[in-house]
Amino acid sequence: MGYGTLSCMNAQSTRAAAPADQYVLTLSCPDKQGIVHAVSSYLFMTGCNIEDSQQFGDHDTGLFFMRVHFSAEAPVTVDKLRASFAAIGDSFHMEWQINRADEKMRIVLMVSKFGHCLNDLLFRARIGALPVEIAAVVSNHTDFAELVGSYNLPFHHIPVTKDTKAQAEAQLLELVRAENVELVVLARYMQVLSDDLCKQLSGRIINIHHSFLPSFKGAKPYHQAHARGVKLIGATAHYVTADLDEGPIIEQEVERVGHDVTPDQLVAIGRDVECQALARAVKWHAERRILLNGRRTVVFA
Repeated sequence: MGYGTLSCMNAQSTRAAAPADQYVLTLSCPDKQGIVHAVSSYLFMTGCNIEDSQQFGDHDTGLFFMRVHFSAEAPVTVDKLRASFAAIGDSFHMEWQINRADEKMRIVLMVSKFGHCLNDLLFRARIGALPVEIAAVVSNHTDFAELVGSYNLPFHHIPVTKDTKAQAEAQLLELVRAENVELVVLARYMQVLSDDLCKQLSGRIINIHHSFLPSFKGAKPYHQAHARGVKLIGATAHYVTADLDEGPIIEQEVERVGHDVTPDQLVAIGRDVECQALARAVKWHAERRILLNGRRTVVFA
């Protein structure tokens, strides 16, 4: 009997506690005293524990930004948290969100004829390096249908011409709505989106493009860069706006190159930096680490 009692006690003492539910609160509002106190007091009163907190006050815009990762030991739903926080949000005129930290963000990838960023994001999502669920891949060509199929993901071929652009964008919006998609990623999608689509998905489309000093546009930009002896090549990931390639910047990556690098080597290096910058931007957005600050971003990386 004594041995049996000891065995039972050991089992109870070594049983792992159930993991607490994890949430992320993000907010922005006019900067004033008491915001951090109000948020932390709310979390304390609701039985939540702050795991990580970051904040930033922008003196130029007068805005305050905050991201709080917190856990809840007691059973609670995200809807109840949102309902109980609403009064605080209203009192400080906040734009805010509360989301579960463990829910993967549903995204759509868009691609044309350059597949390096697509392939990189597919692989990162497969191995769990990105907290996303890829709902579908959309392309105006069929080049990567087989690649996408190898990941058992839906591939949507939506051709785009001058006459069908409106219908193509309508198909995309319907897919976004039907699949409950939170983010569209232009993984080297080489079509200019309409102003209306940019507005409807404001803050929900990320693009990647090469960055050169000086800037080279048009065909074969890496070959143009080689002809001018560029020593730094890079890539910029940004939110899409109606102003082409001028949306709020999320992340940039650069690589130094020498005089002995060939145009083909420049292209290969450029592919790598594009993949790195875009992957970080997607990861940070999916982890809700990015807050818009006018034409800029606040990134709690």
